[in-house]
Amino acid sequence: MTAPPSLAPRALYQEVAERLRQQIFARALEPGSWIDEQKLCAEFGISRTPLREALKVLAAEGLVTMKVRRGAYVTEMSERDVREAYQLLALLESDAAAQVAAHATENELQELQQLHDALESQVGERDAFFAANERFHMRLLEIDGNRWRLQIVTDLRRVMKLNRHHSLFKQGRLEESLREHRALMQALLLRQPESASAQLRGHFQNGLAAATPPESPLV
Repeated sequence: MTAPPSLAPRALYQEVAERLRQQIFARALEPGSWIDEQKLCAEFGISRTPLREALKVLAAEGLVTMKVRRGAYVTEMSERDVREAYQLLALLESDAAAQVAAHATENELQELQQLHDALESQVGERDAFFAANERFHMRLLEIDGNRWRLQIVTDLRRVMKLNRHHSLFKQGRLEESLREHRALMQALLLRQPESASAQLRGHFQNGLAAATPPESPLV
């Protein structure tokens, strides 16, 4: 078995945090699982100090949950967590879409079109599709230029990767998602802020409906 590459001595805890982050996203560390610090120290060839600093970073990002006298666990998103994250993303990104439709340059809109075309081309490759989808959404936010919104959405999307792929497991959801992206792209190119906002808000609402069971009726 090939040994993992050695970690750079500079900002070692950041290197450790990134390696753990990728293990979490790849499901090598499953949501809800206990993080075995001793095992990881041996695997990475490091002491407990940089590992614990790395875990603090991941806890601040929401990817790790620290439990008193029990250690660190990979965060497991509840149904409520998923709903709340989708609701915030819908609010933040739909407003960004309206701003982009109103103020983006022609070159910026063409860049978004190219990212959308890349998304269309990856429909048969699930992981590549999700990566292309994230590039589109994040570039939309970068063009909007609100750094606070960008930071909040970056944090939310990072945590949402704990639940990634679930919404598109529903039969037909991937094709439906592409249709929603096409409608959003059309609204952006036609510079229709209200339509762009509504399209993206609906996109998240449909994603939430696919990712979670219906809410129980009040009794």
